[in-house]
Order: sequence, then structure tokens, then C-alpha cells
Amino acid sequence: MKADLIGKVALVLGSIKGIGREIGLSLARKGVRTALTYHDWETYLEEMKQCFGQTDTPHLIVKTDLQDTDQIPKLVAQVIDTFGRLDILINNIERGGWPVVHGPYTEAQWNLELGTTLRAKWWVFKEALPYLKATGEGIVINFSSIAGIVGRSGPASYIFNDGYAAANRGISLLTETWARMGAPEVRVNEIMLGFMESRHAENTRGWDLLTPWQQQAIVDHTLLDRTGSTRDVVESVHYLIENASFMTGAVLRLDGGYVLGGETVAPMPKGVL
Repeated sequence: MKADLIGKVALVLGSIKGIGREIGLSLARKGVRTALTYHDWETYLEEMKQCFGQTDTPHLIVKTDLQDTDQIPKLVAQVIDTFGRLDILINNIERGGWPVVHGPYTEAQWNLELGTTLRAKWWVFKEALPYLKATGEGIVINFSSIAGIVGRSGPASYIFNDGYAAANRGISLLTETWARMGAPEVRVNEIMLGFMESRHAENTRGWDLLTPWQQQAIVDHTLLDRTGSTRDVVESVHYLIENASFMTGAVLRLDGGYVLGGETVAPMPKGVL
């Protein structure tokens, strides 16, 4: 049985564009009051405001730098002051460094990737957990990347930096720990993304820097022979929120089979008997 979402409150991190914005919009269209964060990419701000204004569902847009952990208690307090509760946390904050874009590491780039992709998630969860528990049916969805499995290897070598990969491996550990901390009032699950449009595939600057051969190598390594769509992500989010009432501490890998794609299955031999 699907959960009734009307009147619930979601905090969606990183929602000015791309996957975060589409998740927020999909929740708002189902009657969820949304608190939406952004830090940069302000050229998309007016478009974001227009999109959420068309949903006729109350929403709050907050500019906040989640790398500055002192801002996070203020963010959560603002959500509670505005809506009075918090039911859903979409932990979508990340910043990945592409080798093909950024080249060799600088300390600033390393700190940016770790600070957003891993550390900020921890601080937001810490502040949000008491309010999620208070609802009795809280939901957390952590976003991660298959970079945490494949690292800087194979066709992904141009796309996943070492620090970003290490941070994403850490997210799965947080998911398991938080599921224990939240139970039984809060379910915590993780969506591990492969190569998706607007995140490590089409509609990104890094993807456009790859040669056609390098782009095709990513697709060829993916069992379903395509990159993922934003719709794929949104549908997975709604599955975890509305249908997966007995799932917590789990990782839903949404990668079209990229992780498996490097190995082939040999024909069954005749044997000797």
C-alpha cells in the first residue's frame, strides 16, 4: 500500500537544478511541502522558482552553504519554524571532481569533494534525526555513486576522482549506521547512481569533454546499453518512500548494470561426464 504523502514535509538538498530539482518537484506535485536548498548555479534560480510556483504546494527555498556546518542547524530550524515538522530527508548534496575537467588534484578540490559528498550529509542527518523520529514514519534517502565501487578505473577513469570515490564508499557505511540509529521510527536507504543525465553523463560539462569513443565506452560497459534518466531516479525515490515500508539500511544500485558490465559469461562447457 502506498504511503499518503499529502501534507508531509521534505527537505531536498541540492535542488536548484537536475536530479534534486526533479525530485523536489515530483514530491510537491504529490502534495508534499518542500524545503529546497541551493548554494551556487544561481543562473537557474528564477527557473527553479517558476517550476515550484506552478505546483501550488507550499515550499521554501533556502540559500545555504552546507560545507559550513554552522549553517546546518539554522537550515533545519528554518524548516521546522516554517512547516512545523520534517518527514523526509533527501540527502542529495555532493560535488564530484572529474579528472577530465579538473586534472590533477589540488587540496581545495579534494576538500570540496569530501566536504560536500560525505561530511555535509552527516551534519544534516544529525540535525534532522530528532524531527524525523518525532513523526514516527521518517524517511531518509542518501544519494551516492558507483564511484564508491569502481573508483578511478576502466571507462570511468576520466570521470571519478579518488576523493569522490572514497567519499561515496563512506556513504554506504553511514546508511547502515543511520538505519540502526533511526529504527524503528525512521527508514534510511541509499540510491547509488551510475551514469545519469545531468550527473556524470549527458547534460554535464565533463561529458561533453569526453571523446565520442570515451562516451561510447561508458555505454558499452553498461548492461542495459544506455545511460540513466532523471525519470529513473525520481521513480526510484518514490518507490523507497511510498512502497518500501520494510526496507531500511539497504542500497538500491541504479546503474543499468555498469558495475557488472566488465565481465562476460562464458558459454557452458560440455563437461567430462
